[in-house]
Amino acid sequence: MKYVYILHSETGGHFYVGVTDDLRARLKKHNAGEVSHTSKYKPWNLKTYIGFSDNEHAFRFEKYLKSPSGRAFAKKRL
Repeated sequence: MKYVYILHSETGGHFYVGVTDDLRARLKKHNAGEVSHTSKYKPWNLKTYIGFSDNEHAFRFEKYLKSPSGRAFAKKRL
């Protein structure tokens, strides 16, 4: 199972989109500062996540959420 997740920074109002197999462990890594892209905006809260049984669909959805139309979709719907 792959999870596409959206994190929200408590301090800067930033959002981050990613994919993982283990959602809890990944969130701990983000909040521990072990992920270079998110370390300066911690702490992070999980805004939403979606589980996929197919890896290809998960990575396509992550890529979509990182596009301009995907960001608009996430702001409005997620």
